[in-house]
Amino acid sequence: MQTLTVQLGERSYPILIGAGLIRSRELLTQHLPHLRQRDLLLVTNTVVGPLYAQALRQSLPAQRIVEVVIPDGEQHKTLDNAAHLFDVLIANRFGRDALVLALGGGVVGDLAGFVAACYQRGVDLVQVPTTLLAQVDSSVGGKTAVNHPGGKNLIGAFHQPQAVIADTAVLTSLPQRELAAGLAEVIKYGLMRDAAFFDWIEQHIDALRAREPQALSHAIRRSCEIKAEVVSHDEREQGERALLNLGHTFGHAIEAATGYREWLHGEAVGTGLLIAADLSQRLGQLSPAAVARVRALLERAGLPVRPPALGAQRVLECMRIDKKVQAGRVRLVLLQGIGRALLSADYPDGLLQQTLVAHFG
Repeated sequence: MQTLTVQLGERSYPILIGAGLIRSRELLTQHLPHLRQRDLLLVTNTVVGPLYAQALRQSLPAQRIVEVVIPDGEQHKTLDNAAHLFDVLIANRFGRDALVLALGGGVVGDLAGFVAACYQRGVDLVQVPTTLLAQVDSSVGGKTAVNHPGGKNLIGAFHQPQAVIADTAVLTSLPQRELAAGLAEVIKYGLMRDAAFFDWIEQHIDALRAREPQALSHAIRRSCEIKAEVVSHDEREQGERALLNLGHTFGHAIEAATGYREWLHGEAVGTGLLIAADLSQRLGQLSPAAVARVRALLERAGLPVRPPALGAQRVLECMRIDKKVQAGRVRLVLLQGIGRALLSADYPDGLLQQTLVAHFG
């Protein structure tokens, strides 16, 4: 097992990475003492629950466990499902000493985290991510939210977990499409912050797709190290943390415009990475060779590189609802090179329009 720490003073917490963690009562009891003798709401979904909920329940030293199973899919990350979880907490008379545990991918983690942030003004949360995307990204950093028909993650709160338990063994049951979606976020970290890591991903992408344990463990650890460092410096996204949204403004527009049903989050982000690289090249900040590397790596990861023909105007409308909009201006995370991202609103509107037309029609 490997352990990282997200450094947030008194609210610091561990990220545990290793195989078989959710089946080890001894390990969970030893490393997560705050799980003991707690009323616990276990939130999972219809895919993950049948696979792992019973094993995790048997490993938890909790006093009382109430399990809620939600449907699978981004379209179910809604206020209605959050309200259902609040109803369960209230009906079972959970107090402020209760703990919410999220067992699932990013949808479960975001939804359960939002409920934990709001219930009685905040109760403890533990994230047990079961997808590669959630293990490297959404479970770490304290962003919680639900979607709105007008945009993705528009209703949410910052609420850091007590711990993140990344059991790499569960990735063996992950569909190949979901694995590729997680690789998009891994690629993002190299593009954004660490050129050497991007090089490593290029060299090991076949091993990652084959789920070689050593390669996956390294990718998860390095991704979490980068995110933990950024979050430690800028917990509430006042500056540097916005760089973690590389590819996301375009990706969120794809998800919103398609109703959160057709594209996985990681697929949309992967395509968004290429669009961000393309715009960066049009601005003279990124070489054609670098854009070609981004495209080639996304393709080797099994990710789509062409978005749906939504039309440039429709995409721009979705982008204008993005949380990074300030004073009516869409701020974009762009690239100055492999491993060097920047947040900027200083770009010609004409070049953005050209880029959107080229990709979306």
